[in-house]
Amino acid sequence: MNNPLVKLSQRLGYSFRDESLVMLALTHRSKGISNNERLEFLGDSILNFVVADDLYRRFPQAKEGKLSRLRARMVKGETLAIIAREFDLGDFLLLGSGELKSGGHRRDSILADTVEALIGAMYLDSGLEAARERILSWYATRLDALTLEDPIKDPKTRLQEYQQARKSSLPKYDVMSVEGPTNEQVFTVECRIPELDNAIVALGSSRRGAEQTAAAQVLTILGIDDSAELAHDAGEEKQ
Repeated sequence: MNNPLVKLSQRLGYSFRDESLVMLALTHRSKGISNNERLEFLGDSILNFVVADDLYRRFPQAKEGKLSRLRARMVKGETLAIIAREFDLGDFLLLGSGELKSGGHRRDSILADTVEALIGAMYLDSGLEAARERILSWYATRLDALTLEDPIKDPKTRLQEYQQARKSSLPKYDVMSVEGPTNEQVFTVECRIPELDNAIVALGSSRRGAEQTAAAQVLTILGIDDSAELAHDAGEEKQ
């Protein structure tokens, strides 16, 4: 009764027939050579397919660009980390001593990767339909809340579309520096567009995060708000 896997199974709504798969899914690379990276790769592909399939059927009138943005919102690391916390997944992670000391069980990237690894493990354990059923169950309220009018574009996408609409040069991002140890790196990125005399510099814990922050700052300087983007999307969907 004290088996932690029983508690995890109750939270996930799924019981593994092969417990070695779930143990592998919970094992971070800091723990050793045998870890969840391959399962994460598999689970990421399955998650993207299942969410894409649901969105395709849910929004029959939506264009490819809108569907892609909806999917990106559903499968991004932040969303996966939230799902992991709903399961208290951090309590079950198998981490190396370094990650344990630095609070790896709370880190978004590790939590998100573990959710993907668990999806890959469920697929190997019981097949695609079992994995699909669990994914759609975990995502049910999020998928039901989606509408085609959501302001879902990330800052980089919004800035790129803004430049394209005006037939201007696309934003150029350059990594200026990467500092700190591997698990605590700080990226310094600058973003340039012809409309601004100076580059905008931003920091982030990943290159993508720093680029998104820089793009958001550029949008603010340009005075671009969500209402304009929503109006553009609404017109796009009616075409």
